[in-house]
Amino acid sequence: DAAKETVLAAVTESRLPAHPLVDPSAETRLAHARGQSMRDWVDLRHGRVKTFPDGVGFPTCDEDVRGLLKFAREAGTRVIPYGGGTSVVGHITPCPDDAPVLTLSLEKMTRLLDLDETSRLATFQAGVAGPQLEEQLNTRGYTLGHFPQSFEYSTLGGWIVTRSSGQQSYRYGKIEALFAGGIMETPRGRLEMKPVPASAAGMDVREMVLGSEGRLGVVTQAQVRVRRVPEAESFFGVFFPSWEQGSDAVREIVQNEIPVSMLRL
Repeated sequence: DAAKETVLAAVTESRLPAHPLVDPSAETRLAHARGQSMRDWVDLRHGRVKTFPDGVGFPTCDEDVRGLLKFAREAGTRVIPYGGGTSVVGHITPCPDDAPVLTLSLEKMTRLLDLDETSRLATFQAGVAGPQLEEQLNTRGYTLGHFPQSFEYSTLGGWIVTRSSGQQSYRYGKIEALFAGGIMETPRGRLEMKPVPASAAGMDVREMVLGSEGRLGVVTQAQVRVRRVPEAESFFGVFFPSWEQGSDAVREIVQNEIPVSMLRL
């Protein structure tokens, strides 16, 4: 096992110019250098981390994000959007490159901005993590109902750009069914996606953003469809003598449209 001090000593000097919203400290850069895959864990545990972001930006609003993207463009910097750091496929790992790397963390953008109870649309800053999002909705009697395995740490913006599928999406829907609109800040300017009803007039821009994995820009605000908190929840476990009986039961439940929120065999 590698001591934390040993790994911190391997963090190279930042290549970024100074910026008031960017933290270039070795500890912050190390904390944002890897995700949550097995390979990431092994690299961190054994001190095999070879690449680090040159700094981590911490915006608190859309204007900050625009300013940091402008800063990155002028400094010739690569940008890695960072939500909860739960990626297991290398999204947030800096590649070896001659250009500096700025990780853009949305961890300070967590507020519920608006709740339209008539349309049942909630507008959040996109850095809100699962527990923060549900707490803010639950106090008003609502829920999003999106519970991926990374729920404790992953963010609303991360769910959108990775087309997340929640544990209870059999009832509430996957994130593409819940995402109604929002704002994405890009190097070329702001993209506003209005929460309009379904349209037959060409491409739905929201579909371009869903699953875009941070390639197009940074989602800063998201409008999502919410529902009233259920009056009660019940969870049941059933044991079957054989796989065939279990799969038959699951098929019958689905075909008879029994209203469960999650079903697993």
